[in-house]
Amino acid sequence: MNIFLIGYRCSGKTAVARLLAHQLVRAFVDTDDEVVGKAGMSIKDIVNREGWESFRKKERQVIQCVCRRDQQVVATGGGVVLDRKNVADMKRAGRLVWLKANADTIKKRMLADQRTEGLRPSLSGGDLLEEIEDMLHARNPLYQAAMDFSIETDRRGVDEICEAIKKNSMKP
Repeated sequence: MNIFLIGYRCSGKTAVARLLAHQLVRAFVDTDDEVVGKAGMSIKDIVNREGWESFRKKERQVIQCVCRRDQQVVATGGGVVLDRKNVADMKRAGRLVWLKANADTIKKRMLADQRTEGLRPSLSGGDLLEEIEDMLHARNPLYQAAMDFSIETDRRGVDEICEAIKKNSMKP
């Protein structure tokens, strides 16, 4: 069984997945890194040169590949739930954990993350907090529908989040 971490940008998916994979002695996979590796360019470059649709197709291919393997902890891209086929494949291949964070927390994390500029291109071109709030409003129902359980990450450290995932992952 795989564990897939879903949620908006900077909700903690990569940091949590990396530590959780280590703790569970499983493979760690970051689907955004997989897309970048296969494309040979950053997400920002993919989007600027080919558009979001091309990025989503590349992401879909990565999800299909990842779902063929087992015993992984997978950090997914924030928009992975936009494609119902991705969600269906992940559900068949494991458990989906929604890492939730509020808009202010996400903004602070994005501004502190040096990778944000290259890996996380603007989705709307507008004000950052407004974009985050708009995207959360649009995507939260998709995360809610896809998840097996959720964990608030605003005031929790990575270790505490990993413990909560391990505890909840053992439930049927």
